[in-house]
Amino acid sequence: MSTSRVAVVTGAGSGIGRGAAEGLAREGWRVVLAGRREDALREVAAGPAGAGGGFDVVPTDVTDEDAVRALFDGAVERHERVDLLVNNAGRGAPATEIDQVALADWQAVVDVNLTGMFLCLREAFRVMRAQDPQGGRIINNGSISAQTPRPRSIAYTATKHAVTGLTKQVQLDGRPYGITCGQIDVGNAATAIGVGVSQGALQADGSVRHEPTMPVDDVTRAVLLMADLPPGSNVGTLTVTASAMPYVGRG
Repeated sequence: MSTSRVAVVTGAGSGIGRGAAEGLAREGWRVVLAGRREDALREVAAGPAGAGGGFDVVPTDVTDEDAVRALFDGAVERHERVDLLVNNAGRGAPATEIDQVALADWQAVVDVNLTGMFLCLREAFRVMRAQDPQGGRIINNGSISAQTPRPRSIAYTATKHAVTGLTKQVQLDGRPYGITCGQIDVGNAATAIGVGVSQGALQADGSVRHEPTMPVDDVTRAVLLMADLPPGSNVGTLTVTASAMPYVGRG
């Protein structure tokens, strides 16, 4: 029996996923790194956090049902169980007026942010329900857009609101099996996706203004807080933002 807790982290090649994976590895977790870009995953595995051999690189497209099933089946084959899923993979889209959103652009966001997240949590649920000891934890990466939208972001906003529905459903349906689920809503982390807000972000009044950001390490600390709780406790929703960003009263 493996003595290390086992985590699967999606979107682990950069940003919040990379930060979470490295933080978990430093805390002694065995971490399965999943993402589309194998080179980025191997860069994470070769870094200081991977010095103890705590990373397992598995290139995965979360929109591919067969690939996601193979990700979790492989994790069980190599590590015997899955204790945690950090369901992080996601994408954005350019700011666009609603009547100008192409169906293909809408579908691309839905495929990753909603369907991909569902496929990953479905497979995690399957594994956690069947394993012995039973149970585990799922942390879904939502967004402050799950609560308050930015202008001209209908696809991203709709999918992030839907993540909240996924989270609550797993919270309910996972109870009999010891499966807990929480959502982390992040605002303005200094990632490749989020860096644009520091250069100028579209506001509700139509202006474009600089917004402060926070280090990814601060988000990692929040993920570790959620991950390290005992099975009988759960953070249902955690919001972590750059303190001075325009969020409360965004308008």
